[in-house]
Amino acid sequence: MAEELKHGAEDIGFEHRDLSPRSVYGFLLGLAVGVVLVAVVLLGIYHAMDAYEREHQPSQSPLLPQTQADTRHVTPEMISAFPQPRLEKNERLEINAFLLHEEQTLDSYGWVDQKAGVVRIPIDRAMQLIAQRGLPTTPKVGSAPPAEGSAINQAAQSSSASSPSMKGKKQR
Repeated sequence: MAEELKHGAEDIGFEHRDLSPRSVYGFLLGLAVGVVLVAVVLLGIYHAMDAYEREHQPSQSPLLPQTQADTRHVTPEMISAFPQPRLEKNERLEINAFLLHEEQTLDSYGWVDQKAGVVRIPIDRAMQLIAQRGLPTTPKVGSAPPAEGSAINQAAQSSSASSPSMKGKKQR
């Protein structure tokens, strides 16, 4: 056992086959030169491809005014002339404006189709009316339909009961 410890103590030192600092620096320098060379080659290829695309741009319609020769660049005037839906410029501002418009539509009175007599009412008011009047139901099978006059009287009474302007007036 003493021999094993003695054997380990004799090998203290360094490995003679390590890389020298000169070879590490040479590799890093070669890598940097290679990266720069690849970047220059790619820039040249992109420049050549761009020149080719500029030469082979399709001609614009002769009916359109020739304001721009390069159709790849778009001005703000061209964007506003483009029909909806357009790409979003600022998602947060545009979604906030959209949600505000939707909330105003849901919480206000207005015509949906004035010729057909279809209106929209706020959701809260619609829920109050349904709570007061109930949902329409279908008659049970075998029962006689209500008389036409009684259905009209019931509708008139329910509409006058829900209308605040009719509460003070005398009902028939």
